[in-house]
Amino acid sequence: MSVKEATRTAPVPVRATPGQPRPAQRNRAWDQAPRWQIYLPLGIYLLFTLVPFYWILLFSLRPAGSTSLVPWPVTFEHFEKVWTERSFGTYFANSVLVGVATLVMTTLVALAGGYALARFDFRIKRGFMLALLCSQFVPGALLLVPLFEIFAELQMINSLGSVILAETVFQLPLSIILISNFIKNVPPSLEEAAWVDGCSRMTAFRIVVLPLLRPGLIAVGSFAFVHSWNHFLFALMFLNNQDKQTIPVGLNSLMSADSVDLGALAAGGIIAAVPVVIVFAFIQKWLITGFSAGAVKG
Repeated sequence: MSVKEATRTAPVPVRATPGQPRPAQRNRAWDQAPRWQIYLPLGIYLLFTLVPFYWILLFSLRPAGSTSLVPWPVTFEHFEKVWTERSFGTYFANSVLVGVATLVMTTLVALAGGYALARFDFRIKRGFMLALLCSQFVPGALLLVPLFEIFAELQMINSLGSVILAETVFQLPLSIILISNFIKNVPPSLEEAAWVDGCSRMTAFRIVVLPLLRPGLIAVGSFAFVHSWNHFLFALMFLNNQDKQTIPVGLNSLMSADSVDLGALAAGGIIAAVPVVIVFAFIQKWLITGFSAGAVKG
């Protein structure tokens, strides 16, 4: 090839139009933005987020009748009152039982259903997925009457089992969809390699696939636990005795038509919020990874 032909076939550099910033310059200008443009919106958002929590903490720690903006002297009389006199110890134990049982049942059923949707093809698969998606548009209040009739026939009214089953059924559609999308991101070739080595489908799933689903399982389980912990309608509708109530119903009992004990209500709110905050503090990384991976179409 001659020099003239090489020059003719060489790529011609593209020159930037006058007045048009280059992409590198644009990125560099964005990186050099003043710090206050970032910290000011974050600070305003943080202020609006933390002020309500500070007021709850203030009312729960300052003495009754005090109007101070600082909880001093600090007192725990409101916590002692709601824990002993208002039976919040029993409410707390019932909420833990309902939350953990809902977590386990939702995770197990969603794991089986999600694997079936991800790995098998059957005739009504699209219709079943559409039904799962449409069920998310049904509010829980519409399910109260039919569920009450069903549990009444099964003699499960005023039993924590009725609340656990209702919460599990309410959480399953979204959980199955998330687990199904998460399993689709696991290459089937990994299971096929285990089959070649002599593993059954169940063994291959337990050894190969299940460890890779840890973020998705944590995301689904935590979502089911937090929803059952905070849900109010099912516990109010299906439980009658005070020793079977959960924390949301217990918080509602602190408010009467005549007066509201703000100190006791704030202390009860702190008791209800602390376990959820602790759970999210430990599983935050897994939760974000699980929801982002489960939301991707396989």
